[in-house]
Amino acid sequence: MPFREINSKMVEATVVPGQKMFSQRGAMLAYRGDVSFTPNIQGGQGGLMSMIGRRVANEATPLMTVEGNGTVMFGHGGHHIQVINLAGDTLYVEADRLLAFDGTLQQGTMFMGAQGGVMGMVRGQVTGQGLFTTTLKGHGAVAVMAHGGVIELPIAPGREVHVDPQAYVAHHGDVRNKLSTALGWRDMVGRGSGEAFQLELSGSGAVYVQASEEKL
Repeated sequence: MPFREINSKMVEATVVPGQKMFSQRGAMLAYRGDVSFTPNIQGGQGGLMSMIGRRVANEATPLMTVEGNGTVMFGHGGHHIQVINLAGDTLYVEADRLLAFDGTLQQGTMFMGAQGGVMGMVRGQVTGQGLFTTTLKGHGAVAVMAHGGVIELPIAPGREVHVDPQAYVAHHGDVRNKLSTALGWRDMVGRGSGEAFQLELSGSGAVYVQASEEKL
């Protein structure tokens, strides 16, 4: 279910009978046609264990199930919106950044310690994003929110990308992340609060970086 970008802060989705999508509660701005919005207590297609995992991880961002026949416009808080199209791969993104996504995508939760070991856990503490992150896998579209716009940076073998953890939005593909220290890095070239950390992403895929270090 592709999204049509109305402007940098609004997208429109077409809802057709027999298909559903999920959106963050409060994200609907307007709609046309016969469309229903129902609170979703299971948080997508992850099932009971996925729901429990997100609640343990404080990843219980309320979702709405959107069904019917019509078009829906989405936006939230005046945040910039980035549409990401998945072709069978997995997107890793914080739950509070999800604006809306296809119901065909399988939603789950990943323990950040699984990527980068102890450093993955440290990253969660440093960035304030928690130890878990939401995953969306399959074929479909995802609309995520960010501050100040987003740039997509490709990641290729031998061409890793270093990101300020506070500017990180999401990533997809076969990517490994590692939090490392670089004395003076944040103070000299970053714009953060002074912690000398950088997030190194390697493998094959892409990372999305926002033009701000503010959390949603």
